[in-house]
Amino acid sequence: MVTFLAGGTGTPKLLDGADDVFAPAETPVVCNTGDDVELGGLLVCPDVDTTLFSEGDLLDRETWWGIADDTTETHEELHALAEAAGLETGPRYLPDEAQTSGRYIARWRRFSGVAEFMELGDRDRAVHITRTGLLDEGKTLTEVTEILCDALSVDRPVLPMSDDPVASIVHTEEGPMHFQEFWVHHRAAPEVESVEFRGADDAGPTDAVLDALDAPVVIGPSNPITSLGPMLAMDAFREALESTPVVAVSPFVEDRVFSGPAGKLMEATGYEASTAGVAEAYPFADAFVLDSADGTDLHRPVVRTDTELGTPEDGQRVCRAVEEALALAGAEVS
Repeated sequence: MVTFLAGGTGTPKLLDGADDVFAPAETPVVCNTGDDVELGGLLVCPDVDTTLFSEGDLLDRETWWGIADDTTETHEELHALAEAAGLETGPRYLPDEAQTSGRYIARWRRFSGVAEFMELGDRDRAVHITRTGLLDEGKTLTEVTEILCDALSVDRPVLPMSDDPVASIVHTEEGPMHFQEFWVHHRAAPEVESVEFRGADDAGPTDAVLDALDAPVVIGPSNPITSLGPMLAMDAFREALESTPVVAVSPFVEDRVFSGPAGKLMEATGYEASTAGVAEAYPFADAFVLDSADGTDLHRPVVRTDTELGTPEDGQRVCRAVEEALALAGAEVS
């Protein structure tokens, strides 16, 4: 068994077309939940859902989020109503007292559904309604995600990193904001002062995640700060990685990031925005997969290949390199 860690689109792209290398049933994916938000009363889990939709062959592979060919009639009507009523659009946080009431899992990231700032497709919304309803019936996020895997015919186990709330809060020159506001609404424009993983001190990985981390681990080419940071902020999670073989795929080619705000966030949190910075952020990593054009000397075993991802052929190529790196890391892969 090999366990993959996922945040954003990096790991879903890596696993796209990788079934000949890593059998789905034997390669669970642990997903970041620091990006989750409660929007209009619905718990939205972007990183969990990207993995679910990708593995269920539903994902919009043009955007790498949401469901392909989904409609957005409800989203459009919400904006039309807000405009007609003269209501301010953009992220509308619920009052402070509401941020720690209601569903425990949604603490510190509750937004009004008025003129919702994240576009939710209609079929996508059905997933969030089902998830939220099952949570309200008393199931854990882990149990709910397993139910959704079955409903969407997903063979690869998909595991939320925790059943406890951990919220990624980006502190900026404009004030603190949840990562989704920073990334989706502001497009990562504000200057970043620091990043907080609120709740991590009291949160822990689930038993299912700790069991998965007994196996060799692969970190996909994700943002080290807001995709992996919420996981690593939990002591038990980080300690588990220190005692198992770990391979990391760099999201950089030297100092060029493939996508997203990883560079800006790394610099704001004291890391060089580069492959060398990724290695510093992952001291527990035993081997790396780097792009063929990346000459960074990491003083740890490295396998190089073309790490550009976007097609099943790309995923299979990089997963072959991951397989080679696991061997260099001393992993025994069954």
